[in-house]
Amino acid sequence: MAAASARVQNHSQMNHPHPFELVLPVTATDHTLGPDHAPVTVVEYGDFECPNCKQAAPAVKLLLERFAERVRFAYRHFPLEDVHPHALMAAQAAECAGGQGKFWEMHDLLFAHQDHLKPKQLQGYAEQLGLDMARYAAEMDDEVYLQRVREHIDSGMKSGVRGTPGIFVNGRIVDVSFGLRGMFDATEAALHPHKR
Repeated sequence: MAAASARVQNHSQMNHPHPFELVLPVTATDHTLGPDHAPVTVVEYGDFECPNCKQAAPAVKLLLERFAERVRFAYRHFPLEDVHPHALMAAQAAECAGGQGKFWEMHDLLFAHQDHLKPKQLQGYAEQLGLDMARYAAEMDDEVYLQRVREHIDSGMKSGVRGTPGIFVNGRIVDVSFGLRGMFDATEAALHPHKR
């Protein structure tokens, strides 16, 4: 009898993992910077129209410099459509660029021009990056990457993300509501767990 109840308990834990822990591990389909074998993985759920995410972008670059070869960074989409009307379209534009090997270039352009994310402007950034424009237009029209973006949103919500940026360090959510110092501290702690 005890074994049966233990089995039920384990099953329910699988369906409802601890909130605030990353439910979807980083895979080869994620957009990443840094070595795959890095001891620390930082995941951001971001929104291209979110001012705090724009501030996070240079902080992430700094993090990757400071902990060179020891941190891998993955960016996932979490457009807050209710407050940021262009964020979902911008996420899809980034994915279109990613399909042509230019995800990070588009990522940087979108944050640099955060107040200009209307379809015509997104098209301009795609042209600037030298993308195949016929392919870009077809993929945007057909919303080829919408499902992928929705899957990111879904995994973020299941992991406990409520706002952006949602930052995870080695699978655990980090409170960055008071600034991005927490991301650095959590990375340092993950690299040196015995240093107190």
